[in-house]
Amino acid sequence: MTTSPNARPLMRAAISMLCLLLSACGGGSATQEVPARTSGTASAASTGDPAEKAAAPFVLVSANASGSHGTYSRAGFIDSANPFFKPIGNGRSCASCHDARDGWSLTPASVQARYLASNGADPLFLPLDGATSPQADVSSDEARRLAYRLLLEKGLIRIGMKVPAAADFELAGVDDPYRFAGDKELSLFRRPLPSTNLSFQSTVMWDGRETHLAPDSAQCMLNAARCYAGPAVDLALQANNAALGHAQAGAELSAADQAAIVAFESGLFTAQVFDAGARNLAGIGGRGGPLALAGVAYYFGINDLVDGDYRTRAPFTDKVMSLYSGWALANPPVDADVAPEDAARVAGARLAIARGQALFNQREMSIGGVKGLPGTLVRGSCATCHSAPEAGSHSVPLLLDIGVSDGARRTADLPLYTLKNKTTGEVLETTDPGAALASGRWSDIGKFKVPILRALAARPPYFHNGSAKDLREVVDFYNQRFQMHLSPQEIADLTAFLKAL
Repeated sequence: MTTSPNARPLMRAAISMLCLLLSACGGGSATQEVPARTSGTASAASTGDPAEKAAAPFVLVSANASGSHGTYSRAGFIDSANPFFKPIGNGRSCASCHDARDGWSLTPASVQARYLASNGADPLFLPLDGATSPQADVSSDEARRLAYRLLLEKGLIRIGMKVPAAADFELAGVDDPYRFAGDKELSLFRRPLPSTNLSFQSTVMWDGRETHLAPDSAQCMLNAARCYAGPAVDLALQANNAALGHAQAGAELSAADQAAIVAFESGLFTAQVFDAGARNLAGIGGRGGPLALAGVAYYFGINDLVDGDYRTRAPFTDKVMSLYSGWALANPPVDADVAPEDAARVAGARLAIARGQALFNQREMSIGGVKGLPGTLVRGSCATCHSAPEAGSHSVPLLLDIGVSDGARRTADLPLYTLKNKTTGEVLETTDPGAALASGRWSDIGKFKVPILRALAARPPYFHNGSAKDLREVVDFYNQRFQMHLSPQEIADLTAFLKAL
């Protein structure tokens, strides 16, 4: 058995788990340079063979708890001169909350490391949105650790929003352990979404508030009078609003800087490249990693749940993931560099991933009553909502309430809000109203976007509020909430598959 020239460098990069660290932000944190114009896979074990270097595009590889993930850029290099990395305003840049080491998001481990390296002086740590309240005491190390506890423990950023005046519901009660939230502003604690794999998204922001309608756009719902501006417009507006808000820039980003940031983000592809058990995910029979991901077809309306594929007119299919179908064998193939004594273990790990992929695609669960899904739909699988092939996003805007922010799931470290329907008088409790604070609609309470699923292992914790500390807890949530009836082996298999994305 042999590996292809393209797979060998990636495999060595993954085995070495070489962490090429991006500069996290400007200001007081320790930083390392981003490779500005580098080709060839980042690998400590490179032979220097010119033919090998020419065959392998540059992939930035970083370690994570499950192995390592890699980022490929269509530009051929990670451009550290891009305004994405430029500190502005209060010293933050886009990279302050979107770090390649963390799958272009933010993890508690890296937040804690930055706190220790700077004694809490890194620009990430600002009461504005890094603390539990903008009025939190940060006068001492003890006070700062308490103020930034949700950022340190769950990687959560505080978003301040108020109930719209014209909303069909009102705020009836607040239980905020940090004594700040109220009529003027609710405190919403959310995870930074990854700024990679954006070629596969149709909805910008957890609550969709940066997803803009555009009547003259070609990106229109097939059987509804709604057309969308598209990611290029949405991401430019999002970048500008983040600069003005989170980075407290003194002026709007120039059109050129907005365009440069969008081009940079849109050219990034990140995926797991190495798994501690299955080894090289792009090895024989596997199609993991960012290079394969960059070649995946995607367009508005691909494999839509309701109307089928907008271009091919094929009906919806739940066979969304096929990355590891080549490992769905009694004895999955292993690569030539796997030691004979490890071959059976590696083959077993690959088979578990393949079984998990089958569960993802076709294991039915009870999804009746999920707000945002067609009312007639009562059974489905993971692929029902995560329906974009090989990416696991949704190709048209879709906001769903799966119950993560329900009041019954509230933990003591999050505020609890009581909302009342102005017409019916109905009352409910939630830790985050989600899309309802953007739309003003009672029916949107608790709705959030369907996130992209690649490079999951790089960016714990999970869900919008970080309530699942690892992927096993994500699987447990769905298994219990939606009655999947998974056996312990099936839970392990589905978790293994998610780690391999």
